[in-house]
Amino acid sequence: MDYKMAVRTVSSLDGALAHIARYGSGHSESIVTADPAAAARFQAEVDAACVYVNAPTSFTDGAQFGLGAEIGISTQKLGARGPMGLREITTYKWLIDGNGQVRP
Repeated sequence: MDYKMAVRTVSSLDGALAHIARYGSGHSESIVTADPAAAARFQAEVDAACVYVNAPTSFTDGAQFGLGAEIGISTQKLGARGPMGLREITTYKWLIDGNGQVRP
């Protein structure tokens, strides 16, 4: 429950991916780039619930995605429990493309 961020300016996409692999939360990650190929690779390779291009991670919110109120569950590793089928063990990776939006 602290105000900490893992922010770094890097000289390459490989540097960004390495930084996120080491320090990322698995929750929300973002890249600012004008290169469509770098954006596509970033979204494909980053392991997070929400992967943003040219938009802030502050949009990661159930209400912002049209899902209703936040319920405070972890988006880290999902642990399977009890009787289940495919629906119960399916999770999502949201890919968000922006052009500099901010959330007030």
